[in-house]
Amino acid sequence: MGELTSVELCAGAGGQALGIEQAGFAHQACVEVDDWCRKTLNLNRKCWNVLEGPQSDLTQFDARPYAGVDLVAGGVPCPPFSKAGKQLGAADERDLFPSAIRVVDEVRPKAVMLENVRGFLDAVFHDYRQELKAQLRALGYTFAEWHLFNASDFGVSQLRPRVVIVAVHDRYADKFEWPKGSDMRPPTVGERLRDLMGANGWEGADAWAAQADEIAPTIVGGSKKHGGPDLGPTRAKRAWATLGVNGHTIAEDAPEPGFAGVPRLTVRMVARLQGFPDDWQFVGRKTAAYRQVGNAFPPPVARAVAQNLRKAITARRFHAVA
Repeated sequence: MGELTSVELCAGAGGQALGIEQAGFAHQACVEVDDWCRKTLNLNRKCWNVLEGPQSDLTQFDARPYAGVDLVAGGVPCPPFSKAGKQLGAADERDLFPSAIRVVDEVRPKAVMLENVRGFLDAVFHDYRQELKAQLRALGYTFAEWHLFNASDFGVSQLRPRVVIVAVHDRYADKFEWPKGSDMRPPTVGERLRDLMGANGWEGADAWAAQADEIAPTIVGGSKKHGGPDLGPTRAKRAWATLGVNGHTIAEDAPEPGFAGVPRLTVRMVARLQGFPDDWQFVGRKTAAYRQVGNAFPPPVARAVAQNLRKAITARRFHAVA
């Protein structure tokens, strides 16, 4: 059996792409319009084909050269469906689901995996979801459904609800099952970040970690329209405050010896809470880097879904050979 292949749309800083790679897919192309994100992808994975120029824009991407890859995946922009926006859906110029469906038509992969915010499931988008399902089924994907996952169910120290839309071609549809999360509690913010918070010798790191005894609230604040790198609106900042975190800004470095007060998180700390490995680097200064992290899909969740897609595809392959 050869290596399974994929095309990643709206790849961002690589959260979903990394999880899919961990599940055993090789990316043939990564489509991402943001320059900082493309630099991050190239820095971390020189073997990935990160497209430049007009092809980096999903609306202009010609997917026909990639016809036949096993998986088309991506994280299409969430503002059209987010409660933080106006929830305009199809009327929002940032709605890229039509472009994603066009790519699926051009590639005809064995499976499709698209993620979005919880607002996608709101009643106001019922007709939109049904139309999307109809379009996918018309292309031969008899399984076309969506599922709401919490990242904390997959070991991520954060309550991050995300919708994953999966479509599986008729030949493989009966072999796919949604992954089931673990009943085990993920590490608390303090357990997850104790070493990073004390990396510069801050004497208060142990006491801070003991206080930060819950998982993190949903990390937000990744919008380009947002003024700067912080941990979200007032309600989110209050939630962080109960964990002993100053959510008003992001720090350049961990606290130094003698620090007194409420510590801030660094980009690296936030990335770890998103499920990124520590060796995944983000290009750009603090604001650009934090936006990349804040918009990311946690790799462990992406890996879990992609692993089950891989099982469905390979099970049918083995059945066909037998």
